[in-house]
Amino acid sequence: MKYFAFILIICFQSFAIAQENNEMPPVLDSCKEEPLSNLQKCFDTEVFNLLFKNYKVPQKVTEANYKGEVVILFEVDKKGGFRTMYVDAIYPELKAEAILVIKTFPKVKPATYNSEPTYKQYSITLKIPLEDQTISIEDLALNKKEKQELNALETAAKKELDKVNATYTTYDNRAYRSQLNIPFSHENYSRFERATNLIGTNSHTASKPFIYEDISAYYDFEAENEALKKETQSWVGKKLWNEHLVQLQGEDYWFTVDPIFDLQAGKDTDADFSNTFNNTRGIYIQGGLGNKFSFSASVYENQGRFAQYFNAYAESIAPSDGPAIVPGRGIAKRFKDDAFDYPVAEAYLSYTPSKFINVQFGHGKNFIGDGYRSLLQSDVASPYPYLKLNTKFWKIKYTNTYTWLKDVRPEVTEDGAFLTKYIANHYLSWNVNKRLNLGIFESVIWANTNNRGFDINYLNPIIFYRAIEFETGQDAGNAIVGASAKYKLNDNFNVYSQFVLDEFSLNDVKGGNGSWKNKFGLQLGAKYYNAFKVKDLMLQAEYNAVRPYTYSHNSIILNYAHNNQPMAHLWGANFRELVLIGRYRKDRVFGEAKLIAGIRGFDINNSTDNFNYGGNIYRDEVDRPFDSGVKIGQGIKTNTINASVQAGYLINPASNLKVFANISYRNFNPEAETMSVLNNSIVWFNFGIRTDLFNWYFDL
Repeated sequence: MKYFAFILIICFQSFAIAQENNEMPPVLDSCKEEPLSNLQKCFDTEVFNLLFKNYKVPQKVTEANYKGEVVILFEVDKKGGFRTMYVDAIYPELKAEAILVIKTFPKVKPATYNSEPTYKQYSITLKIPLEDQTISIEDLALNKKEKQELNALETAAKKELDKVNATYTTYDNRAYRSQLNIPFSHENYSRFERATNLIGTNSHTASKPFIYEDISAYYDFEAENEALKKETQSWVGKKLWNEHLVQLQGEDYWFTVDPIFDLQAGKDTDADFSNTFNNTRGIYIQGGLGNKFSFSASVYENQGRFAQYFNAYAESIAPSDGPAIVPGRGIAKRFKDDAFDYPVAEAYLSYTPSKFINVQFGHGKNFIGDGYRSLLQSDVASPYPYLKLNTKFWKIKYTNTYTWLKDVRPEVTEDGAFLTKYIANHYLSWNVNKRLNLGIFESVIWANTNNRGFDINYLNPIIFYRAIEFETGQDAGNAIVGASAKYKLNDNFNVYSQFVLDEFSLNDVKGGNGSWKNKFGLQLGAKYYNAFKVKDLMLQAEYNAVRPYTYSHNSIILNYAHNNQPMAHLWGANFRELVLIGRYRKDRVFGEAKLIAGIRGFDINNSTDNFNYGGNIYRDEVDRPFDSGVKIGQGIKTNTINASVQAGYLINPASNLKVFANISYRNFNPEAETMSVLNNSIVWFNFGIRTDLFNWYFDL
């Protein structure tokens, strides 16, 4: 048998009984009363009996009338745990059974040398078929050279053991080591955010969603989820509290299937209708082929009626052939008289050909930033097709994203088909030292006009887009640039920022006249983990300000938007806001408090004043009321407050199923009212159960 001769040589050459007074063998509970001289014999006998009594010869082996041996190398570690190092047997089923039985062995008092815990390695031989047999267990008292040889043997055998484990043992959550995206929700990411922001970690935290393989270097998903597991033996209990509904794996593949729920019910105190609801059912599939390829798909069927202000906004951004677009989800059709039906599908393929590069192609969302908001690329719009390349080396992470978007307004729809436009983004993240991270962002937007299609010039992942824009014509695309920074003051406190620049006139800045050409935005934020020494309490403060006309263009099809929704900040432009967030979790319980206060400027839109004041990024910036004196809040200045408190319970860590209750308060107070800008103040009570795979943004 493979490696058997080598094992026997080691066993016979190295066999020794711990004769020194300063060496003690491992001690099982049943051997505690034995005299010192009998401890090793007692250990040998009890371990052999445990193996003999619990080992079940697989039916396949029994039917073959096989006669032979199973040789097992195992180790008792410094904590008294048993670990299988290698199993030699003809049938893989015999190996798998040995691994399973060794895993069930109880912890023991570890071996000691000079009164200090130490590792102890043994070889045990079991005859097949099982019958009365003498004890055959050997103490491997190895010298340095022999240990090196055994380590080499263990390494060579590891791949074989992994195959056996994968095929015959319980499901081992390979998703946590895969190229799958970690579903991006702010509450979900807060669970491991501190671990990725410790001083000295070479993590890059801006480009989201993360993949498990990257984050697993800093956060042990398997251990954390193991700590959350509920003790239950029933199949229903395991599937409800701990496991995926379907989880299968083989030697070179694995996949899981879970249902998706987002069932909400509530009451809007300002609404004409009786209640709010959301009824989402769907299916969530994840899997992997080999070690480099992963895939995911989620399909949603939804009906919903939300708070009145949210419904009104959904209807205000309706496409040319429909009643509404549910923000962040997609185009809707009417459900009954006052609700929406909005199907959503998201999926992607993720491939890592080498340790340096990950390639994804899918239909979903992306986000760039360390804050609650992003001024560079956000996840507030509907899902879209994208191709993304993440390249990592040294202290660098370089993200290239190519997206296919839609402009669904009636004025750009042709023969019932929505206008296609494209965005290509570069984001370079550099960990300058163990505390400081700097990022550079570049984006260009162009449209499929005059049969232009996807411009191959922008496929170059390195070249500066501004240079290409000059070659193809300055009005052929809309280029946006930006920068980001993060500094870790200590393991529990960091500050971050973003700056976005759409257009800039140095002469006008020097003149201080507030030119409309100075289109830029700024973000400043701070995060405090384990705040005030309370474990898992996270506090966040963030300030965002974006000047009028940022993200818009003199050609209205080249705005930085998709499906009538911004690709950056939810509010578009012409605003400033303060965001305060507190999050806390303990085991499966979590809570969140959020306050967002801001000033926004809206268009007046009446018979005498129909100018563009810079808040609506879909409007033509040429139609502006003045060239200078432009400032945030111009037009109809509106003070807004969004506040919410949420508490919930994580039902199943594997599928991220949660039950929650939420209370929201919104005050929208414009200086003057119009048909589209109304003064209102509401309280929205909401509770439900949802599979937390994406962010809802109700703070319009």
